[in-house]
Amino acid sequence: MRGTAQVPASKSESNRALIIQALAGGGQLHNLSDANDTQLMQRLLQDPTAPVFDAQDAGTVMRFLTAYLAMTGRQTELTGTARMLERPIAVLVDALRELGARIEYVGQEGYPPLRLLGRTPQPATAEETEPVELTVRGDISSQYISALLMIAPTLPAGLRIWLTGKVGSRPYIRMTQALMQHFGANCRDLGTVLEVRPQPYQPTDYTVEGDWSAASYWYAMVALAPEGSYLTLPTLRRYSWQGDQVIAGIMAQLGVHTEFLANETLRLTKTAPAARLTQDFTDCPDLAQTVAVVVAALGIPATFTGLESLRIKETDRIAALQTELAKFGGALTDAGEGRFEVSAENFHVEGQTVATYHDHRMAMAFAPLALLGEIRIEAPQVVRKSYPQFWQELEKVGFSVPASTN
Repeated sequence: MRGTAQVPASKSESNRALIIQALAGGGQLHNLSDANDTQLMQRLLQDPTAPVFDAQDAGTVMRFLTAYLAMTGRQTELTGTARMLERPIAVLVDALRELGARIEYVGQEGYPPLRLLGRTPQPATAEETEPVELTVRGDISSQYISALLMIAPTLPAGLRIWLTGKVGSRPYIRMTQALMQHFGANCRDLGTVLEVRPQPYQPTDYTVEGDWSAASYWYAMVALAPEGSYLTLPTLRRYSWQGDQVIAGIMAQLGVHTEFLANETLRLTKTAPAARLTQDFTDCPDLAQTVAVVVAALGIPATFTGLESLRIKETDRIAALQTELAKFGGALTDAGEGRFEVSAENFHVEGQTVATYHDHRMAMAFAPLALLGEIRIEAPQVVRKSYPQFWQELEKVGFSVPASTN
């Protein structure tokens, strides 16, 4: 396998930049993601009178819009798919209520849909110099924390967030802060305390980087490809704000060497893998499925930690991985105390059908197995959520994955 694959623009950067641009009142955004989540965010932000906002299955859209609409005083409803209505949002709603937002649950307490009833402003006084303080659990989705950070510059005295417990996906929090600073906000990361001072955003231009999460699937393909294989991937920065850039280090242990070329381009080449992998996915949970498939296929025993947030993603990704790996002779075993062991006995690829559970990452994580034999992917269109051109890019480098006819 040899060639060049185009990765999409970062969905994570794009959706944050769109919220911040709206709060800043301007600025040009370049290279926005064509992912469904980003296109959806754009459409909803451009519809100032909608009586109901449908976030579909997009976590960032649901969480970021909840904060944005609440703190800009909108009166509307916010809903999503059946799976989205099973994903908890109470931590964010409780925090926004402390900031003056009036929010009701339309159905089950603690879950969408939400009814937004405007905001009770907290007027600034001459003596008011200290930020409003919130205490938020750090072991829940970092999207709640990012949502609160992004609206903080609109508060009269800013915001101070105290994080309790283990903080997951911290690189996504740092990405949010970096984008906020790019647009003129004054924020500091003090470890367990995140502080945003009352300094408004300024309209600013920004160019979105390529998506390192999407790049992970190409790393997987090189890891499973024949000797002599290589790929080049453009639009990826050596010094990225995206936490999933750690895929380069993880895959170095699984036989993929990364070389940074000029013009933000990577060259991936196949090398010899290590004998075992131990990896903490606390800060990069979106990489877990990709890496699990690769180590099982290569027969490399692995220990994973930091998978807690996978239970509340587009699907229960732990259960989905366990079911689908078993079809090939692989296993993801709960070893207790937050550890999972990945193993495989007689791993084989011979015509199996992979269920995707309405989860884009399940489809793309298992797609590289087509290098080892025939597989089929159920509902391949799920990739539109983050990487609409994925299957076409696969064809450009010489192989494709048939859709299931079931």
